[in-house]
Amino acid sequence: MLWEKPKCIKCDKEIKGEDMVFVKMRYPKRKGFTEIKAYLRNAGKFICEDCFEHKNT
Repeated sequence: MLWEKPKCIKCDKEIKGEDMVFVKMRYPKRKGFTEIKAYLRNAGKFICEDCFEHKNT
């Protein structure tokens, strides 16, 4: 999972650079700086824009 490419949890599409995504995650308890991509990959679940818009229509 560490080096696995992020994918949409709905359609399993690979998330690429500059793609619009929505991230489902809990708000963190801790404060501080971190490498954002690594944090999102570890703590979040990605939903691509197409799946998100399809759900909301």
